[in-house]
Amino acid sequence: MSSEENKRDPELGNDAAPEGETAEEIEAPEGDPAAPETEATEAPEVIEGEPSAEEEPLLEVDGFDVMVEELEATRLERDQYLDALRRLKAEFENSRKRQERDRARILSMASERLVQELLPVLDNLDRALEAGGDIREGVMATREQLAAVLAEEGLLPVASDGQPFDPNVHDAVMGQPSEEHEEGTIIQTFQRGYLLNGKPIRPAKVVVAQQV
Repeated sequence: MSSEENKRDPELGNDAAPEGETAEEIEAPEGDPAAPETEATEAPEVIEGEPSAEEEPLLEVDGFDVMVEELEATRLERDQYLDALRRLKAEFENSRKRQERDRARILSMASERLVQELLPVLDNLDRALEAGGDIREGVMATREQLAAVLAEEGLLPVASDGQPFDPNVHDAVMGQPSEEHEEGTIIQTFQRGYLLNGKPIRPAKVVVAQQV
């Protein structure tokens, strides 16, 4: 070879492969991210009988739906109870008002009837005063008429003179020693007491005998 053939182009350098030879493939170093993946990713193993990751949200949604339905049913039942309670309260108020009206009407009718029955008594008193002179008999007759009218309404006098003292219908204003009466016996009445339909409405004011 001549000296000119042995000379190489300085730009090519010594790395140039000789003519007629193929370059070897350069493998990427192990762990290099640029290296192509040669193995396929294996699918996760599914255990038979257990829900997969895709099925679990469905179960949670179903459970939430059940809770919503139960909540709506509870609200509906609550509203029904509240409506029933409101109706019961309204019925109670209406009944109470109706009873008050009936009571007021009965009292009004009773008062009207009683006044009408007492008008003749008032007339007799007026005639007794106009007559003049001894009016004792007229007043006595009027008093008996008035007592009869009140008795029809359930008004009766409390028995007192000679009766044993009863704190339910008697009011002892004083005690008086007495040899003729047993202790606790009523010997004098200052003011007559009355019962209305068996209920004491005014106790009799009395004097009670005491031992000497």
